[in-house]
Amino acid sequence: MTTPDNWQKSSFSGSGDGNNCLELATTPGITHLRESDTPNTRLSTAPGALANLLHHIKSGGLDTPAP
Repeated sequence: MTTPDNWQKSSFSGSGDGNNCLELATTPGITHLRESDTPNTRLSTAPGALANLLHHIKSGGLDTPAP
């Protein structure tokens, strides 16, 4: 697997090195995610699968109904 070298920080994380945030990088056919405070722990997925997950989250698909 190719190791990404161009990590981008989420625009929601603010500026500065002290802010913990989600970082994203891509290699051919793979999207990589990591938490800035634990950069050696990474999640890798296909771009389409990540897009589907984000769409599901944004549309409320993970919301738990009130009891």
